[in-house]
Amino acid sequence: MVTLGTPLSPSATRVMLLGSGELAKEVLIALQRLGVETIAVDRYDHAPGHQVAHHQRTITMSDPAQLRGLVEAERPDVVVPEIEAIATQTLVELEAEGTRVVPTARAARLTMDREGIRRLAAETLGLPTSAYRFCDSLEELRAAAAEVGFPCVVKPVMSSSGKGQSKLDGPDDVAGAWEYAMAGGRVAGTRVIVEGFVDFDYEITLLTVRSLVGGEPVTSFCSPIGHRQESGDYVESWQPQPMSETALARAQDIAAAVTGDLGGLGLFGVELFVRGDDVWFSEVSPRPHDTGMVTMTTQWQNEFELHARALLGLPVDTSLRNPGASAVVYGGMDATGIAFDGVDEALALPGVDLRLFGKPESFPRRRMGVALARAEDVDTARAVATDAASRVRPRA
Repeated sequence: MVTLGTPLSPSATRVMLLGSGELAKEVLIALQRLGVETIAVDRYDHAPGHQVAHHQRTITMSDPAQLRGLVEAERPDVVVPEIEAIATQTLVELEAEGTRVVPTARAARLTMDREGIRRLAAETLGLPTSAYRFCDSLEELRAAAAEVGFPCVVKPVMSSSGKGQSKLDGPDDVAGAWEYAMAGGRVAGTRVIVEGFVDFDYEITLLTVRSLVGGEPVTSFCSPIGHRQESGDYVESWQPQPMSETALARAQDIAAAVTGDLGGLGLFGVELFVRGDDVWFSEVSPRPHDTGMVTMTTQWQNEFELHARALLGLPVDTSLRNPGASAVVYGGMDATGIAFDGVDEALALPGVDLRLFGKPESFPRRRMGVALARAEDVDTARAVATDAASRVRPRA
């Protein structure tokens, strides 16, 4: 039996989110609807999640002393990492001392580093992946790229949202890719992974939920989400992505294997490449996924509600309600406190909803919002979502 208390009272169930961007904001809203007292943490003031939580805290989450001090002072019932840039070894230590980390501190540590999760998937679990090598220098990258073959992809082992990622078409691209990776990693001087290019038909995110049924963990899946990326960052997503029954079964087997090894409860975003009936593992996030924002218009319980319910030990429902799509609204400029014209025009389109994240500072390629569209079919939803996003015009 799950018991939830009353916020701001001695009986409160207190959940701390480490990272308070647009995805965390939606998780916080889902938790608050269930009467959970929320603590939103980020590296800067007035982050999107700060704007909706009971408590707001600003620290450098990659600093072990600051992270430990905050957790010990707040004494949350659950700590939920929502970004990668966290002192994950401190989470491991806190978990060993009795703090509950969702899904697990090990999952947060492994998925922060592409090397950890790739070696787990390919070498420990034997899952199909692209060919890969890890490199600590430009010369090692030259040799590894030649060995893996061109085209190939280079990424910092610690980065997010496509930062530092390059596609290499030949040897002349290696030096530039190394410099770009060094500038884009979360840790200065970090190593890189070079991956053989998979000639896939499409890539998906398979949202995978580990929840409790009868006190035992079970795994369930949302309908596959297709998405399109530019420079490693998602531009649009849609659900469901059509795929063969064989490919879907293989995708679910891969997702179940990697999330089962990571353990714990909650929602995972498993990224996969698909060609025909063949499926390759790419990456996994132990938290809601940016491409999964489409579920706010497609599912009876969106990915944020699923994460909140699963981590609290509550029942979940991953069923699809209708086809839909999402399209990103970018800042388009360097400015503070921008405004948005055209919101009424976007919302006048059939089946459209909109989320503006409330980020205090804009950059040209910073994601400031997302347009959502539901329709009778995915192609129509994609066209309408893209149209809606284009009508939202940021201005200083």
